[in-house]
Amino acid sequence: MKTWRSLLLLVMLGILGIAGTLWLQHTTAPRIEAEQRSLQARKLLDLLPSGSYDNQPLDQPLPLTEVQLDNSLLLEGYLATRNGQPSALLLRSRTTGYAGPIELLIAIDSQGRLLGSKTLKQDETPGLGGLIAEHPNPWLAGFTGKSRGDPDDSAWALKKDHGQFDQIAGATITSRAVISALHDALRYFDEHRQSLLPQVPHG
Repeated sequence: MKTWRSLLLLVMLGILGIAGTLWLQHTTAPRIEAEQRSLQARKLLDLLPSGSYDNQPLDQPLPLTEVQLDNSLLLEGYLATRNGQPSALLLRSRTTGYAGPIELLIAIDSQGRLLGSKTLKQDETPGLGGLIAEHPNPWLAGFTGKSRGDPDDSAWALKKDHGQFDQIAGATITSRAVISALHDALRYFDEHRQSLLPQVPHG
């Protein structure tokens, strides 16, 4: 009899333990998900100037799915708005560097000017092309304020390629890839402005 009672007690304790674990997972899952989403938002939205948007850009994805450009691939995009009017786009872009794919986040304002960019993923050589992953990044900051027409298309290249921009020291291929991806994104915005920002007239 004692054996059966002990066994029943163990079974009941096991059931209570499982039920408690499931209840804990159920009650904490929404909070964990919200914290993960908040962390992702901070990582992706820190390129946008404070006060430049009042929506939740990650809740307003653009109809972009692996759009192939000349030198890069647009993976996805998001729309930032203020007072109901588009204020900026966030574009996630993938290009090919020296050691493999480089994923960039590129922010462009409604006038087609680059607000900023950062590296999300890369496998470039540490101390050389790998410097592209630093954030804030002085080299990437040098492109802020540029647009498709400033400089002209032909100047979107390294100085050694008769363009306007310096390279990351010792990382020519990485630098070329990133410059081309930024130019691709600005050109795509310029050519699709009306569909991306239907409320904002061209010019």
